[in-house]
Amino acid sequence: MSPVALYTPEASPELTQLLDLGGHIWKRIVTENDVVDLEPEEGWAGAIIQLGEDPERGWAIIRALRRKDVPTEPVMLLIKGNQLHELQLRDELFDDFCLDPFHPKELEARLTHLFASELDISISDLIEYGPLVINLETYEAVVEGQPLDLTYMEYELLRFLAVAPGRVFTREILLNRVWGYEYYGGARTVDVHVRRLRAKLGEENANLIQTVRSVGYRFGKSRWQ
Repeated sequence: MSPVALYTPEASPELTQLLDLGGHIWKRIVTENDVVDLEPEEGWAGAIIQLGEDPERGWAIIRALRRKDVPTEPVMLLIKGNQLHELQLRDELFDDFCLDPFHPKELEARLTHLFASELDISISDLIEYGPLVINLETYEAVVEGQPLDLTYMEYELLRFLAVAPGRVFTREILLNRVWGYEYYGGARTVDVHVRRLRAKLGEENANLIQTVRSVGYRFGKSRWQ
């Protein structure tokens, strides 16, 4: 799944947490050069731009996204109420906007609607990473040609992690996204399932799921490795 380009000058924890809990894969960009330098091979799945107190920087990044050979779309704009006048004559630069500060439920609903088609198209029937192959259609996982005997929740946890290799997820996010918001189990539930998954992956492949001390878990290597 290709990530969404995220520009948030204040590095808003509310925004990044909302994206994580909503299952959106993102990569933060800070400058216009990042639009090209950090772009994944498959291109950006879209962009979320928070104008903040220096709106011109945000607009410059949007223009850089739109003027690529294949323009990045869709673009969600987060804009303060006293900046609404800046939308005039800029309709071609964004696909939707939301007032900032935003209400989490409203923004999540808008993002779900805006990126739904992009996410549906970008998800392949197979996830392949090294010796691991996950078939999203048949709910099967295979390592080095050997099928894994996974419970439903073990499969769901492995699938969720493998969709975003290199991305670190806290135990709380994993509980919310894999087990669901209504699940009342503690973080130990995640640890137990990770331990079982590692055992079933085998000693040679157990490190596909890495522990990030004091944070959570990551599948595969960090993009900085």
